Amino acid sequence: MSEGKPACRSCGQTDLMNFLSLGRTPLANSLPAKEDLGKPEATYPLDVAFCPHCALVQITETVPAEVLFKEYLYFSSFSDTVLQNAREVVERLIPRRHLNSKSLVIEVASNDGYLLQYYQQYGVPVLGIEPAVNIAKVANEHGISTMAEFFGEELAQKLKKEGIQADIVHANNVLAHVSNLNSFVAGIECILKDGGMAVIESPYVKDLIDRGEFDTIYHEHLCYYSLTSLTYLFERHNLVILDVEHIPIHGGTLRVFVGKKGFAKPGPAVEELMAEEATWGANRLEFYQDFAQKVEALKKDLVGLLKGLKASGKRIAAYGAAAKGCTLLTYFGIGQETIDFVVDRSTYKQGRYMPGTHLPILPPAKLLEVQPDYVLMLSWNFAEEIMRQQAEYRARGGQFIIPVPNLKVV
Repeated sequence: MSEGKPACRSCGQTDLMNFLSLGRTPLANSLPAKEDLGKPEATYPLDVAFCPHCALVQITETVPAEVLFKEYLYFSSFSDTVLQNAREVVERLIPRRHLNSKSLVIEVASNDGYLLQYYQQYGVPVLGIEPAVNIAKVANEHGISTMAEFFGEELAQKLKKEGIQADIVHANNVLAHVSNLNSFVAGIECILKDGGMAVIESPYVKDLIDRGEFDTIYHEHLCYYSLTSLTYLFERHNLVILDVEHIPIHGGTLRVFVGKKGFAKPGPAVEELMAEEATWGANRLEFYQDFAQKVEALKKDLVGLLKGLKASGKRIAAYGAAAKGCTLLTYFGIGQETIDFVVDRSTYKQGRYMPGTHLPILPPAKLLEVQPDYVLMLSWNFAEEIMRQQAEYRARGGQFIIPVPNLKVV
């Protein structure tokens, strides 16, 4: 292997092909407190590459997980959409997999117990594994048994020796965050019972490319998956994708149902999507190369719109202290000269500041108090939910600017 070249996070090859650079950005979920504003803020390169051997799209910089996740401010339960998605899949799986009081469901990166609570309501035993100490504490306080640990093969072997194996393993929006992919997937294989099923959700790379969702690229999101790249990854660890669903959450997500080889076979949905991906070129660099031009076009359009509004005396706020908001504001160079403040529903983020731009994060009630003319929707993946919640702001004449997938004012 060539020294100095980044290796593919899945297959280990070192001839990755870069196709997008977003420059240096701060850590998207590192929201400084007021006393931190005068301190230096670390930034890291944000470059995106394609692996021609296993089709995995990935960033090339790895920020240590301890820096990113030991103290974390994203709580899943603040999103009604996330809760509804979790409840629906639980209520489907319990009868389909015949789960009962003798079963065990494990969720890796279980956050505040947002999903496991629904199993618990039906009397199914659960175990959460959550690396962020502050979030694991909240989950335990809510009665969801949760270990504050990073998950990988070593922890999985330890649990297996203690007789802990799962009928269902959930891993929602975590596979993109894992730096040691092979240890993580080997761990899933280890803690899964022979006839068990892993249910894994991760944003779909085709939606990211087609819809110009560049702002979902940040240092926590190390990888961007197609079914093709997931298949290569799981096969390496004696796992097979049994079924797949393309669901709308988070701007477009693949939900895959995975079992151990020898216990089940891929269904027709897997074969159909694999054939589709071969057609549009999931395993070819050419499909990804036009992405940078799409990003630059959006930058020109959005910055031009905001400058025009400011020049005509309009007041602009933003909604969503989301990680994607940090990427968009930083790369597009939008800051305090344009945006007055950011609002967010999460009480854990209120009172802090956006990385880089240091825009203050306030409660959503501030929109009615100040009534800015426009609100830039940074959490566009929850646009419908947020606009329902902000019906009064809109009734008073306030408008939302939704930047992705297509720039529009509503």
